[in-house]
Amino acid sequence: MEEIIILSVNTSEKKGTVKHPAKAITITASGIEGDAHAGDWHRQISLLGIESIEKMQASSGRKFNYGDFAENITVKGFRLFDMRPFDKLVSGDVVLEVTQIGKKCHGENCVIYKETGECIMPTEGIFSRVLQGGILREGDHFLYHPRIIRVKIITLSDRASRGDYEDQSGPLLEKLTRENFLKAGRQVVVETAILPDDADMLERQIRKYVQEKTDIIFTTGGTGLGPRDITPEVIRPLLSKEIPGIMEMIRVKYGMKFPNALVSRSIAGLVGETLIYALPGSPKAAREYAEEIFPTLEHSLRMIHRIDSH
Repeated sequence: MEEIIILSVNTSEKKGTVKHPAKAITITASGIEGDAHAGDWHRQISLLGIESIEKMQASSGRKFNYGDFAENITVKGFRLFDMRPFDKLVSGDVVLEVTQIGKKCHGENCVIYKETGECIMPTEGIFSRVLQGGILREGDHFLYHPRIIRVKIITLSDRASRGDYEDQSGPLLEKLTRENFLKAGRQVVVETAILPDDADMLERQIRKYVQEKTDIIFTTGGTGLGPRDITPEVIRPLLSKEIPGIMEMIRVKYGMKFPNALVSRSIAGLVGETLIYALPGSPKAAREYAEEIFPTLEHSLRMIHRIDSH
């Protein structure tokens, strides 16, 4: 775990203005007491690294004070903009969850921009919401806890479960999933399982993974028209929300060249707070589906966890 030093805690009564250092701040469920950015939203508390401030001082030839960029907390010891939404910062009783990296710059409508001529917050500041409140003071430390995305992959195949042949789609999906999250700068743990085409076993496995707070479940196999193809029938009754668009788009995209792709009964949706995607069983189809699904995952996770980053 990385340790981050709190250099200053800063507040202001109006948005879009510089903030002023305080001896201590009281953090409640809605943010910092007396600060303009407190409220029921995802950008309750902002943070900026001294490294970013020093970089601007060097480029502008001007000295900046703590709070000049409207950051609530000025820190040292970590490149904050390398963090990702859902990462946590912990100091004593205080627990903050990162919700956004950077923000839109309002240019001439922003007091900070008018006073400084430019602003580093839109590119290198981060925003967070309160998971647990308490008191923060200059000199306190944050411990950084990166969010680990938990993914489970289930291969449905009578023959693979008996060992008649080696599963190829599950390992391919595992490889693609790891590469996707590595590229996104996220930590991920991926586990795989092989089951026969058995409805009861599949339902029990999905319920177990959901109970374990798994973020994403992929299944591969069982989406065709054969008598043992039961995956959509098992998953659909478990869904709290269905996500029809992604599978419809994939079927149409590949079905225009290969009509057999239109026969796939792949399904996607949400079980509690767990995303689930039922993919066809061939490695080729698993790759094609994954390449379309991966770009939607970050936005989907943010929506599930009430981060309105529109």
